[in-house]
Amino acid sequence: METDESVQRKALLHVLSDVENRTMWSAQGQFEQAKGWQKLNLWLGSLAAGSAAVSGALVLSSSGLDILGGVLALFAAAGGAVLTVVNASQRATAAAAAANAYLEIQNAARRARLVDTPWMDIEEGRAILQGLADRMDEQNRSAEPISPRAYRKAGRNIRAGGQSAAFGEPATNA
Repeated sequence: METDESVQRKALLHVLSDVENRTMWSAQGQFEQAKGWQKLNLWLGSLAAGSAAVSGALVLSSSGLDILGGVLALFAAAGGAVLTVVNASQRATAAAAAANAYLEIQNAARRARLVDTPWMDIEEGRAILQGLADRMDEQNRSAEPISPRAYRKAGRNIRAGGQSAAFGEPATNA
């Protein structure tokens, strides 16, 4: 028969594991979202810069391709406008920062679950859990939602072992 303290400790460990799992998914989703924004920024910026360069060359040449050069200049301007409005670079930075904040919470939850909680007083464990839950809630409020595509990619990464660690064994660099 389990004691009240034993039941409470198991519940505490279960909830810490849940916090760890939820922040793992959130971190991976934000990392995938950041990669998407970085790719968009690179593609739009490259296309706009390339179009501007080619349009300038066409307009300055005496080949009679002024109209094509003008169209490419408009395309470059539109690409620059989209870059400005979408602000992909800033969004990538914000998503990466959110992912790192989730990783901090995930690591703290793992340490609490594996190192601290099994041996500490239940009330101390509950205080640690409350602090982690508050941090997670605050991060959830401040992070931008991820796209369904980023969520799917995060899930594939997690299922492929991209967020696994064998505890009790030395870390390996794969």
